[in-house]
Amino acid sequence: MATLTERINDWLVHNASVPLTSKVFFTENLRVMVHAGLSISEALNTLALQAESKTFKLMINSIKENVEQGRLLSAGLGKYPRAFPPIFTSMIQIGEVSGTLEDVLLELTTQMKKDYELRSKVKGAMTYPVVVLIAMMGITGGLLTFVLPKLLGVFKEFGNVKLPLATRVLIFASDFAQQNGLLVAIGFLVFVALFIMFIRTKPGRSILHRAIISSPIIGPIAKKVNLARFCRTVSGLLKTDIPVVQSFNVTAEVLGNVHYRAAAQHAAERIKKGETIARSLGAYPKLFPPLVVQMVLVGERSGTVDELLADIATFYEQQVDQILDNLSSIIEPILILTLGGMVGGIALAVITPIYALTQSIAESN
Repeated sequence: MATLTERINDWLVHNASVPLTSKVFFTENLRVMVHAGLSISEALNTLALQAESKTFKLMINSIKENVEQGRLLSAGLGKYPRAFPPIFTSMIQIGEVSGTLEDVLLELTTQMKKDYELRSKVKGAMTYPVVVLIAMMGITGGLLTFVLPKLLGVFKEFGNVKLPLATRVLIFASDFAQQNGLLVAIGFLVFVALFIMFIRTKPGRSILHRAIISSPIIGPIAKKVNLARFCRTVSGLLKTDIPVVQSFNVTAEVLGNVHYRAAAQHAAERIKKGETIARSLGAYPKLFPPLVVQMVLVGERSGTVDELLADIATFYEQQVDQILDNLSSIIEPILILTLGGMVGGIALAVITPIYALTQSIAESN
């Protein structure tokens, strides 16, 4: 009987996720070793020795034991759905059954590399504005709490002088931050916690994802990312001879946006009832633009849907690259204007009363 420690380790390994880079390393090297003539068991043993993560090493060893017991590789991978999602195991299973495992591993490696590049570029482009915004909020909070109270205290001593509106607002904000700083911090943390809880619910996630794809700057990027992932995944599945309906259902699981996920699932139901792929996707014009629908229609007529979907994926990936390259030049002026407006407003609120006080003192003398 397994000990409590072993049970905990089994549970942790079963529910562990694997970084995308580790999975790319796994599939790429597995393909190379299969091509070189090694058995699956030997290849898995080598990969387990090379794995940097202890959890991933335990996972590979468990899969190797399954293979040595006569089970399929896909069955062993299927034990770890968080690490190897349905699209991964489905493609491996088709490769094993059809004898094209090497080709399937190559296709999986290509897909994951493209996905990793796309994610990295999006995260890299979003990091700069997020860091600047957080810095702006921190600087503003620090000024209101520690610096401005000492400076604005001088203005309060001259109660007979009417201060400008901007200065009065700044004094109010500074006093409020000083007296209720802890309350504001707790309120902010509670708001963030409630927001996170809300977006984890089905309605909250739906509202957030709808807002993302409808926003003016982030929306076009999010749509193109989802379209590229959809086209790339369906193309890869169709190339491995997975049926269209199953390809759409499996693809739905890897799409990040719930609206694209639902559209893929509904399209699968339509295709199952006999509708064409193009007509099924055309039912969602806000998610799938005419370019995608028309290209799929051409692909259905010529029998090259998988190739044309791969071309569409490449097209959208290139568009995302161009947008992200230009994103900094679009966001930088907005951030500079916002920062300049904040600093200028504070400076105006501080400097303007000085002239009023100088004039008041001159008149009194």
